[in-house]
Amino acid sequence: MSSVADSAKPGPVADSATSGPVADSATSGPVADSATSGTVRLTVGQAVVRFLAAQWSERDGRRQRLFAGCFGIFGHGNVAGLGQALLQDEVAGGQDRLPYVLARNEQAMVHTAVAYARHKDRLQTWACTASVGPGSTNMLTGAALATVNRIPVLLLPSGTFATRVAGPVLQELEVPYAADVTVNDAFRPLSRFFDRVNRPEQLPAALLAAMRVLTDPVETGAVTIALPQDVQAEAYDWPVELFERRIWRVGRPLPEAADIADAAALISAARRPFVVAGGGVHYSGAEAALRAFCEATGIPAGESQAGKGSLPHGHPQAMGAVGSTGTTAANALAREADLVIGIGTRYADFTTASRTAFQHPDVRFVNINVARFDTGKLAGLQVVADAREALAALTAALDGYQVEPSYRERQAALWSEWDARVEAAYNPPAEVGDALAEGVLTQGTVLGCVNELSDPRDVVVCAAGSMPGDLHKLWRVRDRKAYHVEYGYSCMGYEIPGGIGVRLADPDRDVFVMVGDGSYLMMPTELVTAVQEHIKIIVVLVQNHGFHSIGSLSEALGSQRFGTSYRFRDQASGRLDGDRLPIDLAANARSLGATVIEVRDREGLVQAVKDAKAAPADGGPVVIHVETDPTVHAPDSESWWDVPVSQVSELDSTRRAYEEYTAHKAAQRPHVRGLPH
Repeated sequence: MSSVADSAKPGPVADSATSGPVADSATSGPVADSATSGTVRLTVGQAVVRFLAAQWSERDGRRQRLFAGCFGIFGHGNVAGLGQALLQDEVAGGQDRLPYVLARNEQAMVHTAVAYARHKDRLQTWACTASVGPGSTNMLTGAALATVNRIPVLLLPSGTFATRVAGPVLQELEVPYAADVTVNDAFRPLSRFFDRVNRPEQLPAALLAAMRVLTDPVETGAVTIALPQDVQAEAYDWPVELFERRIWRVGRPLPEAADIADAAALISAARRPFVVAGGGVHYSGAEAALRAFCEATGIPAGESQAGKGSLPHGHPQAMGAVGSTGTTAANALAREADLVIGIGTRYADFTTASRTAFQHPDVRFVNINVARFDTGKLAGLQVVADAREALAALTAALDGYQVEPSYRERQAALWSEWDARVEAAYNPPAEVGDALAEGVLTQGTVLGCVNELSDPRDVVVCAAGSMPGDLHKLWRVRDRKAYHVEYGYSCMGYEIPGGIGVRLADPDRDVFVMVGDGSYLMMPTELVTAVQEHIKIIVVLVQNHGFHSIGSLSEALGSQRFGTSYRFRDQASGRLDGDRLPIDLAANARSLGATVIEVRDREGLVQAVKDAKAAPADGGPVVIHVETDPTVHAPDSESWWDVPVSQVSELDSTRRAYEEYTAHKAAQRPHVRGLPH
């Protein structure tokens, strides 16, 4: 692997088939190269770096390094441990090394690692090292995001002295009831695996357990190995076998024949079957299998945020997004469905419209997922298996089955109607344009312009605010990896570091980061990392002077957009309803080293997108700054999201909102009905 410092394409690792021998075995797990005797004396930090550089993953006979590198920010907790080890590794050079990239925010570097791993279908990731105290606890949000989304990332928070000889040291937490508690214990509920290495002898077991979880599609998420600062620098005689190349095989669990037979029977008996495609379709690489299934049967498919792009735009069975931010086409078919086939989805509330999406009185569920935990939801038939393998088996079992022609016709009619609404949002009629302030575009126009001018393989990245919902329903996906919206944790600030992660994972694609002003202000600092590493991302910075999404939600819940606008506090009223703040986000991005293009109309936006795409691949980030009108919304999904409304209030707006809320609540369903025997 080439050094980050001497490559215009930092981070990604080339695939290789040159790794050591793998035993003929159908079981998943690590296989090490032939053993050699002896020991090698290294510090714990040096041992961690050498071990991580020797880990590989394999699926379908294709191997890749498990760790593309290590992100970090150094402080007194890790500079002499992991910091020294990474320096020594860099100086040594060679292929078997672990490149280091300096981040600007510890939360952000975890987001970058997560985005990289997601784009790599969870087969590769990064490690993240942080210093004692706040440096480490800054990674907590990233840990939660990784675990919620089931994305592998290795966190190496530093700890205070294991020996406690100098305590309390700077940034050490002291509690009177337990001397061994540190701030790193906060990672326990957020991690799929947690260990603290207080002695060098504990390291091998911790590392091997961490790799097992990181490469397990069912268990994966944030993995945390806490490393006290004194232990990182402590030397030990390690068995050389620990550092031999290991290949961790990521398997494809096959479905039980009886489960496939039962699922086929349920589908054959259904008149209005409907697929919900989740992120598991992408992680399994099951897009072609889903397409074959839908084409053979005529069953339409809706997509969760993580599953968007499971079928390409324009496919006759592709009904687009489903749920609270879905298309009217997908949501109409979901309401009518007598059988829902969930594939790789965890049925989050946005996907089920808070359990109001599926309204057929006899609706049942078939749930295909590699994780039994998810197959058991909504009282569905559990098909525990890899999505690709299960779809192939189910397609074969349904040979000759097709939905009625009238059902295909309804799909086509519903989609045609929705597609016309998308066109109107992308290119609003003149009366909408006249109603807008001069030079201010709608958000739909911005999304449409970028969507139409980007290449099919370009990737759109987003995470929080109103744009994820608009992207979910409006964006036309033309490639399996072209859509990357983090909506499991919907973390403000994810966008820019996430875009960096995608670009590192796939430097041959342009990456469009769509971010609102509220989310941008949470974490613009990683623009500096992109500048430093010559990472080209195209950031479309939408300025609407506040929290567009929460403002709209607040209004819908009767809270009158309170506290959601960026305005001065009025001296007379004492409220935040004065003039707009004089914030210049274009100047901010420019000060961080980015190339900035300020846009004032559609023609300017078109030219800006073209100029950004034409910018050098190693020229660093390009920021397109554009103002939009937050009062013009995307087409309605004709769906709902359950956010409680105050049951009593002195405000008329809140009372009206509560009446609407109770009406929607009446449509919620428990989905506990069992399956027929």
